[in-house]
Amino acid sequence: MLTHQFNPYSACTSILVGKNATADGSTMIGRNEDSRAAWAKKFVVHPHREFDEPQSFESSDAEHPFKMTLPKIRAKYTATPEWTSKYGLFEEDGINEYGVAMSATESAYCNTRVLAVDPYVTDGIGEEAMVTVTLPYIHSAREGVERLGHIIETYGTYETNGILFSDVNEVWYMETGAGHYWVAQRIPDDAYAVVANQLAIQEIDFSDHDNYLYAKNIRNFVLDHQLASMDNGLNFREVFGTADLSDRYYNTPRVWYGQRCFTPSVEQAPESFDLPFIQRADGLIHIDQVRDYLASHYQGTPFDPVGNGTDAEKHQYRPISLAKTQESHVLQLRPDLPVTQSGIHWLAMGVAAESVYVPFYAGATDTPAAYQVATAKYDPTSAYWVYKHVGVLVDAHYHDLHDALQTVQKELAIKLGHHLITTDEQVSQLTGDDLTAALTAANQKAADIALNAMQALAADLITESTDMSPLNYNTDLNL
Repeated sequence: MLTHQFNPYSACTSILVGKNATADGSTMIGRNEDSRAAWAKKFVVHPHREFDEPQSFESSDAEHPFKMTLPKIRAKYTATPEWTSKYGLFEEDGINEYGVAMSATESAYCNTRVLAVDPYVTDGIGEEAMVTVTLPYIHSAREGVERLGHIIETYGTYETNGILFSDVNEVWYMETGAGHYWVAQRIPDDAYAVVANQLAIQEIDFSDHDNYLYAKNIRNFVLDHQLASMDNGLNFREVFGTADLSDRYYNTPRVWYGQRCFTPSVEQAPESFDLPFIQRADGLIHIDQVRDYLASHYQGTPFDPVGNGTDAEKHQYRPISLAKTQESHVLQLRPDLPVTQSGIHWLAMGVAAESVYVPFYAGATDTPAAYQVATAKYDPTSAYWVYKHVGVLVDAHYHDLHDALQTVQKELAIKLGHHLITTDEQVSQLTGDDLTAALTAANQKAADIALNAMQALAADLITESTDMSPLNYNTDLNL
């Protein structure tokens, strides 16, 4: 994320899955929002609004004063904004009332050769505004790409990003390059993609408008400035992206591990620059497998930072789930259900590896109160801080306490999964206000199930930890 007083970029990991690649026919997009270890998030629902006049957006980030006019009708949508708007809203992820999901952004890097020709635009759009000015105004994933693409071409951007869009039929991944250029590729229905802080899209087929979208002048831009010959088409990753040592250790291993999880039949190296963007899984992908990937840290390899490798191996690669994750989400759009019921906003506050993915119906009209509390310092009434508290307690004595956390995580996965199934059955005959009220109540129950269990776990962990002090001494009780 672009901020002023700490690491200026978010360093996320994303996954996109087409409808024929999943076990239940859902489309799924997910991402870890990684920026800072203690930077609280909220979960909110913005209501549908219709204004008499077009509205205006003005960024609260003084360093990047982006402004634009917005339509008069704003759809209802879910979002996870920051605890403070000082550096921008950073709403990050959500599902709107039309059944469109968006996650923004996967921070990436454009090479200096391209930036020299088309520099970043200081007052252009950035990550902090993208969800806010796009998601409430689109009716499909494709329309999301087109709207954001038009904004980038018109206003420019001050950073390089990857943006995820989906609806119940299509999944799209969009990437920006330089100040005004972008491309997007539809993820094939039978495929998935994993992205980790690199420009990932490769060959662009300019004749295939069903599966590729792009800035209107990008071909001439590349040719006019001798960025590539275009004899063999445009490889966006090669022309606009980077391939340096930071990619080799920081980025590509996360893509390698994702493809290792879903396509173990294909042998690849963790530092390879030839990992494909589009990949097919060895079997149908379930929602829990997507969540497990986003919560992973190279388990089963020597590179697990809490595993059995050497010290050098355990710190060789940047893991997927790490302490700087603010929240992790999977936006699931399920087939053959009314749009109000179809969208599930799976949300794990804090570090996914030490948190719980709670299923929230996007069709609800409000979010649980604990998810609307976000503060700079610890607050026991905040959902974000409840999950972070458990993680901090486990981290202090990881190998002694992790099993207790894992037990609760598994129990909650079962309870929350069952809750989703039973709620679907209970609301199947409801419509209108009755349906949204039932979904809102179901979200509150899901939050209560998870928060109560994690608070009880925290109490157990504190009690268990009392005898693990470095000042401890095995005293003879007979003395």
